[in-house]
Amino acid sequence: MLKEVKRLDRVIIRFAGDSGDGMQLTGDRFTSETASFGNDLSTLPNFPAEIRAPAGTLPGVSSFQLHFADHDILTPGDAPNVLVAMNPAALKANLADVPRGADIIVNTDEFTKRPMAKVGYETSPLQDGSLEAYNVHPVPLTTLTVEALKEFGLTRKEAERSKNMFALGLLSWMYHRPTEATEAFLRQKFAKKPEIAEANVAAFRAGWNFGETTEDFATSYEVAPATRAFPTGTYRNISGNLALSYGLIAASRQADLPLYLGSYPITPASDILHELSKHKNFGVRTFQAEDEIAGIGAALGAAFGGSLAVTTTSGPGVALKSETIGLAVSLELPLLIVDIQRGGPSTGLPTKTEQADLLQAMYGRNGEAPVPIVAPKTPADCFDAALDAARIALTYRTPVFLLSDGYLANGSEPWRIPDLDELPDLRVQFATVPNHTLADGTEVFWPYKRDPQTLARPWAVPGTPGLEHRIGGIEKQDGTGNISYDPANHDLMVRTRQAKIDGIDVPDLEVDDLGGADTLVLGWGSTYGPITAAVRRLRAEGVPIAQAHLRHLNPFPRNLGEVLGRYGKVVVPEMNLGQLAILIRAKFVVDAQSFTQVNGMPFKAEQLAQALKEAINV
Repeated sequence: MLKEVKRLDRVIIRFAGDSGDGMQLTGDRFTSETASFGNDLSTLPNFPAEIRAPAGTLPGVSSFQLHFADHDILTPGDAPNVLVAMNPAALKANLADVPRGADIIVNTDEFTKRPMAKVGYETSPLQDGSLEAYNVHPVPLTTLTVEALKEFGLTRKEAERSKNMFALGLLSWMYHRPTEATEAFLRQKFAKKPEIAEANVAAFRAGWNFGETTEDFATSYEVAPATRAFPTGTYRNISGNLALSYGLIAASRQADLPLYLGSYPITPASDILHELSKHKNFGVRTFQAEDEIAGIGAALGAAFGGSLAVTTTSGPGVALKSETIGLAVSLELPLLIVDIQRGGPSTGLPTKTEQADLLQAMYGRNGEAPVPIVAPKTPADCFDAALDAARIALTYRTPVFLLSDGYLANGSEPWRIPDLDELPDLRVQFATVPNHTLADGTEVFWPYKRDPQTLARPWAVPGTPGLEHRIGGIEKQDGTGNISYDPANHDLMVRTRQAKIDGIDVPDLEVDDLGGADTLVLGWGSTYGPITAAVRRLRAEGVPIAQAHLRHLNPFPRNLGEVLGRYGKVVVPEMNLGQLAILIRAKFVVDAQSFTQVNGMPFKAEQLAQALKEAINV
């Protein structure tokens, strides 16, 4: 039987199941297949905070959404065209997001009385007519998987674990995805258990063959490679945390400095520690400390010793590190503080996204302790943002905040691997000889004598003969670095440290304005994708609107005030209660309108488009 093949320009698929059903692995593999095929893509993993949430319950549902297309896309999509629901909880938790007419593939084996009762289904939604608005494909995934693996001699429980691979095979057939890489991945992943590896490969192939032979799936779909979406180059799929890790390694190589990470595991930042620990061959040293305070203390010590020093954490960890960040401000040493933001306060929503640490990064220390802030806008941009943060830290001898978030950290997109000659030269000159002559002609080393351009103090590696100097948290005397309680000196040092941050060289803000716009949408961080997608929708409807996105939040670009002054309305969408808007209002006396969301999920493009349309028409 020849089956129909339809061509589509884009598809949004969501895999959903129990947290033990392997939905993240399934989504990752489908994403890798899609990346190798050449589509543009964007992903949204979403999983419970509990390490093992109660099976079959709504809080235990794990999902992975993938948006792929033959053109440039910016978000994981608002609503899935296809929902794969492995159990009743997965169906109920995700059905509200599924538009009428979408395809729903349901594992019918799980729709028995007890699993349905757990989530409040009194009757089966597969039989009571409640899903009539959708194209439902009932598939006994568990039964088919167990049947396909009979020859492997596995227990039923062991065989059932491969049902996610059966589902992956079916979806790979539906969308003509490559399969060789997934089979190679499975054999490598289970290399120590070859029978399990071959069982998963068999389940994967069985899913493909099921799609090919069953009459329920009469149509398969093709989404052509996005040949026009990307500049020429070599691409790979990359997540935000992986891109950030690679950016840190690249920065250390470009600076010709060893990379030192002092860190304590915390969701969603732990993957950076895991990744950097694999790269000792690039001069990377990782230290998993006993707590957050020890992690940053070790990193600051490494900075004193001449390393490119990094500490990684999330919001609760930043709170614990705040005193040492203040010490780094006082010592004027380069240190990168990577904050992968999550929902708060306190433990909050560990696996959900938020960008509510901006004011904490800006002001969350005692005294006047200014720290530069850099924020990436996409998963791939985390690489460039890490290089930029390292440039600022090394050039101006200051701690720097790098504010990513859970959406960027776990999401993925294609990344063009840069040529080495595209990377910035970050090499620094350590102090090696005395830099000041006293009135009597004696040559001495002054650790707080400043570069007239950057106001950075010299960086002297401990043990350099003649360059011994005192460090510590008590105020330093200008130039000499001696302990000083002099009021005038303290005033001078406070103002000098602020002037150093204010003088950091950051690019002017670029504005995307096709002309005729009176409204500017100003964003920062991971809101870039949804904002840009929303702006595209409005422009397609003939609505004039301008867009600008901030990477540098302290200091702001020097032309930001002038840009804001061009527009009658400024709208600032944020995944917090309006923190950037507060800063914009305070510094530029602009009536910035906030549009906020703090539900642990990124904005949807349609939701933003509607809000912007209302703001324009008010």
